[in-house]
Order: sequence, then structure tokens, then C-alpha cells
Amino acid sequence: MSVGPIESLSRYHLLGQSGLRVSPLALGTMSFGTDFGWGMPEERAHSLLARYLEAGGNFIDTADGYTAGSSERIIGDYFARQGGRERSVIATKFTANASPGDPNAGGNGRKNIYRALEASLRRLKTDYVDLYWVHLWDGLTPVEEVMQTLTTLVREGKVRYLGLSDVPAWYFARAQTLAERHGWERVVALQLEYSLAERNIEREHIPAALSMGAAITPWSPLAGGLLTGKYTRQGNQPKGEGRAHALLQAVPLVAEKFLKDRPWALLDEVLAVAREVGRTPAQVALNWVATRPGVGSTLVGASSLTQLEDNLHALDFTLPAELSARLEKASRPELLHPYVFFESPFFTRGMVAGNTHVTAEPAWFRGPLQAP
Repeated sequence: MSVGPIESLSRYHLLGQSGLRVSPLALGTMSFGTDFGWGMPEERAHSLLARYLEAGGNFIDTADGYTAGSSERIIGDYFARQGGRERSVIATKFTANASPGDPNAGGNGRKNIYRALEASLRRLKTDYVDLYWVHLWDGLTPVEEVMQTLTTLVREGKVRYLGLSDVPAWYFARAQTLAERHGWERVVALQLEYSLAERNIEREHIPAALSMGAAITPWSPLAGGLLTGKYTRQGNQPKGEGRAHALLQAVPLVAEKFLKDRPWALLDEVLAVAREVGRTPAQVALNWVATRPGVGSTLVGASSLTQLEDNLHALDFTLPAELSARLEKASRPELLHPYVFFESPFFTRGMVAGNTHVTAEPAWFRGPLQAP
């Protein structure tokens, strides 16, 4: 097992248009705790957290809904015992309902935001969080209420920066525009699912983030474990053991993706590229996502120190352009309406440009992002 810092992990990025410096790989802690039946006990979680920090990482991501609050408590206990909280960037989230039967104990309304933050601060044993995420668009609360409330929390000193997780691109654009208009705190990052197996955010979210000053923080960059190569298949059925397989059974949305033909063909390409560069499939998949346009910090998780160590070295190499292009082609999302228009020479050169050549099209004009 390696010890000491990892140089690539200490090449900090500014998170969006902010002054917050974060590691290019963030530690995801959804599995800290055992309340959901597939997580890890506190002692093991603390060993992973200690190694991440020792390696030079500083960005720790959790949520009030992870393992019923145990993830936050475990992180809080670690820093209370070991110190170092001020050197770390701790991010947590709200939206999850904490009391079934009470409609105001969940969602993104002001009442629940205050309830959730106070509870998170107690579990984390801190008086502020560095980044506070809306965990999920609730489809109900006016965006003005959300942004005004979060701005107040920043000005009260309880929150340093704001982020949105799993929201529509139009919602982010409206939130950011309102913040600019009214002098509210701006969104510095978007946390969204992004991997070689899930690239749909390239249609709207990434161009919006690039245009409006927010970083992308991908979650599930290994597609629920598919891109690690740990699964075999019988037909199209995923086969695996341990925590990852238990997670597949617990989260149907993850399992469904393993039943499609395309991810298996993609996995074959990832395995082939990994052999060519002498790296693990997980490192190749993480490297590809972490170096995409707009990505600020990529969430990595692990169930063991060995797995964490492998992930933390994912940026120690440069993926050759031709191999990156192979992965891009193998994973390219389907071209949907209206983006099909933007890829057609009939429209882009004929109808729009009058049969002239346009060589400096903005990012949104190209549809899904291509390999840099």
C-alpha cells in the first residue's frame, strides 16, 4: 500500500468561477456507514478518509441522506479526533426527507433548508460547510426561494459556496441568471452523473456550465462499477459479488443500465484501452471523465484501501489522443432533436451560414461535446 502524497491529486483546481481550490478527485462518502445494508463501518471509513487526506486530497463530499446521516457523523467524528478540518473542503447536501409523514421535513423549501443544515452541522461537528448542494430538484419550490435562502446562509457564515446536484439545465440557468440579476450568491458547481456510459449532460448541462461559470463535479464516473471490469455477464445479466453487487440490487436505476447492450460493448473498449496503456480499467475511465471540458473535480468512492489507491492514481498519466478518441466514439450519445440540426451541414452551412465556412462555432452549437 502506498503512503505519502500523490502529485496529481495535489494539482488543485478552482471550482467554477470562485476562489475555492479543490483536488481534481473528490472523495465520495455515500458508503460511509452501514445503515443501508451495503456500506462500511466507521473504522474502515476513517482509514479511507485518512489515506485520501494524506495523499493530498482536500475535497470530501457527503449528504444528509447518506446512510441516514451516518456518513456525516463519521466524517465529523474523524476531524474531531484527528484535526485538520480547516484544511479540508467539506461539501454536504439537503433535500432528503428526514421525517416520513411531514411534508416540510424534505424538499428545497426554506423551512427544510434551515432544518437540514442545522442537523448536518451537528453531525459534522462544524459551524459551517464549505459547499452546500441542493441534492435534487424537488419540482415544487420556486427557484427564487431556494437561491434567496442559500444566499442568506452564506451571509450568515454557515455556508461558503453553493452548488446544485441533479437539476435540469434550465433550472440551473434560471438560478444563475437570477443570482446575477439580484446580487445573490452564484452557483459554483453542478454535481451530475457523468461517465463514459452516461454522457447525456453534454447536450445541455456542460455547455450551460461552461457559459455561466460553474464547474461539473461528476458522480458515478465508473457507471456503478461497470467500467472497472469487475462484472462479467451471462447474456446481458450483470454478475458480481460483494458491496457493488448489493448496490446494484438496491438501486434499480443503476441496475437497468447493465441490461443494455451498449454498455457491454463500451466496457470491451475500455478494457482494450487499459491493456494498451498498462493501467486499470477504472483508472482509464476516471482519467477520461476527469479531463473532459468543464469538469472541476470528479467523485471517487471505494470499499477498500486498495481500491481507493488505484482510483487516486487515475490522473498520473495522460491518455493518448487516439485512445481517448476511441473511447469517445464508443460512448458517443445518440443525436436527438434538436441537436441533429446542429450537426447537419444542410442547416449549419446552408440555412444558417449561407454556404460559407464558420470555424469558431460556440460550444452549444455543436451538440454533444466531442473529444478535445
